[in-house]
Amino acid sequence: MRFSVLLPTRNGGALLANCIASILEQQYDDFELVVADNANTDATPEILARLAGDPRLKVVRQPQVVPVAENWTAALQASAGDYILMMGDDDYLLPGALRRLHEAIEAHGRPECILYNGLSYVAPKGIAAGATSYWAREHFHYGPEFDREDEVSRETRLQIVIDMFRFRQRIPLNMQTTVFARRAIDRESGGRFEAPFPDHYLLNALLIAADRWVYLPERLVVVGLSPKSFGHYFYSQQPGAGLAYLGVTTDFPGSLPGSALLNGTCAWLLALKQRYARELQGVSIDRGGYVRRQVYAWLVQLRYGGITAAEFAARFRRLSPRDWLRVLGAAVDADSWGRLVRFVRARRKTQTEALWHGIMPLAGISNIREFSAWATKHAAGR
Repeated sequence: MRFSVLLPTRNGGALLANCIASILEQQYDDFELVVADNANTDATPEILARLAGDPRLKVVRQPQVVPVAENWTAALQASAGDYILMMGDDDYLLPGALRRLHEAIEAHGRPECILYNGLSYVAPKGIAAGATSYWAREHFHYGPEFDREDEVSRETRLQIVIDMFRFRQRIPLNMQTTVFARRAIDRESGGRFEAPFPDHYLLNALLIAADRWVYLPERLVVVGLSPKSFGHYFYSQQPGAGLAYLGVTTDFPGSLPGSALLNGTCAWLLALKQRYARELQGVSIDRGGYVRRQVYAWLVQLRYGGITAAEFAARFRRLSPRDWLRVLGAAVDADSWGRLVRFVRARRKTQTEALWHGIMPLAGISNIREFSAWATKHAAGR
C-alpha cells in the first residue's frame, strides 16, 4: 500500500465528517485512512459507524483519553502504508493531493520525505469570538531557497534545524505539509511519536537523518484552525487549557512562564540535541532569543487578557540578572524591533489579524469544505 493517512481525533465530531470526506473522495485508490479515536464523547463514534463498510477505513479507539503523542502512535502502529500523511480533524485534503504525491514519489526515486505547502483556514471563533472566517493563500511563506520543485540538500536541511535553535523557522512545523516514509520513522524513532509536540520533533529529526527530502511548490492541503485546535488555545492566550487538551507539559530547565509553544520548542530542541549529539555538536538554544520572545509573549498576553498587569510585573521580577541583560539586548536586535513595530501597529487590526500575520477575513463561508471549494475555484493558484 502506498499511503496511510493518519487522522487522530479528540472530540472533533463537528469537524470530522468534512475531513474524512476530503480523504475518501480522493481520485486515487492505493491508500488507507486510519482514525485514532481518543475516547471521544461526541458524535465521532456515530460518524465512523456510518462509514464502517468502507474497506479503506480503519478505526482505533482508546478506552480512555491518552496524551497526543500516544494517540498519534496508535494510529501509526495500526497503519500499513509505505508513506505516512498526518491530518487533523479540522484540516482538509485538497482534490488530487494523493495522486500528485504519488507522482512526485515516483519521479524523484522514492525519497523519504516530501515537503509542500497548503492554504490556511481559520474557522469562526477559531481565535476570537465572532462569526468571521479567515484565510491565507499560503500556509507558510518559504524562503527563496524553496523556489522550485527540487531535492533539498543535506547541508540545507541541517542548517534549517540549526536555525531552529535560534528560533528562525524555515519550514512549516505542521505534519500536514510533509509526507514521510515509514522506513524513516521506524529507523529514527522506533515507530513512535515523541512528546510534547510530536510533529515538531519528528520533522526536525528527519531533516537531520532522512535519506532524501524533496520540495513541491504546490498547495495540497488546507491547514485548519478551529475552536478545538491547540492553535485556538495558543492564540486565545489560554496556554494551560491547550496543554491539558494535548495532555503534555512543556517545562525544561530554565523555562519561563509565557508561551507554551515556545517552551515546548525548547523542550523538543533539547531532546533533539541529545538524540543527534554528533550532528548538532556545538549547537545550543539561543537563550537571549528565548528570553526576548517570552517577554514579547507577555506583552501579547497582557493586551489580549491572558494575564493581568500584576502578573505581567511579577514575571519580570522572575528574570535573572543575565536574563535582564538579554532583554536589554533587544535594543540591538532587528528581529525584536520588528516584533515591537508589529505589536504597536496591531492595534488597528482585529485580534485574529493581529496575531496571525497575513491572514484575511472571508465573508459568507463558515466551514472548511465550503472554503476548499471556493479556494480551489478562485484562490488556490496552484
